[in-house]
Amino acid sequence: MNAAALRIPPAIGRLLGRLPPQPPAWLFVHGLNRLLAPQLPQDVKQALFARRLRLRVEDAGLAIDFSWQGNAFEMARHGDAPDLTIGACAHDLVLMARREEDPDTLFFCRRLILEGDTELGLLFKNTLDALDASAFDWRRLLPKFPLPPGARHG
Repeated sequence: MNAAALRIPPAIGRLLGRLPPQPPAWLFVHGLNRLLAPQLPQDVKQALFARRLRLRVEDAGLAIDFSWQGNAFEMARHGDAPDLTIGACAHDLVLMARREEDPDTLFFCRRLILEGDTELGLLFKNTLDALDASAFDWRRLLPKFPLPPGARHG
């Protein structure tokens, strides 16, 4: 399957790009706090403190601004210049988070864009490499429902 087939269709991307930044940022920050924050080493938390990060989902037309504020990730005011911008299509971001694609490979194929503080970009890449990939399994976010008697596990 070619990479273009894995991109959000342009019409949907334009529609998503018209959303106010707060709803997607709120969802993203809560996901980070649930999945990523518990895994962050203390030195990474200190390096990220009050640094402004922007995630651009290129094919969705979304830009999400956030920062680490000591105890949790928080939404940042949209529009201020970030210290680091991370950009890629949605599919590549998911592959990278799940460690199915290497950030270096995406970067050198021009599918991952890092702009801003080089040292912060390297911290991002090294932190992602060190994380437990199973933490980014979307099924962990779903509520656990008891199976009816006699039901089989999948």
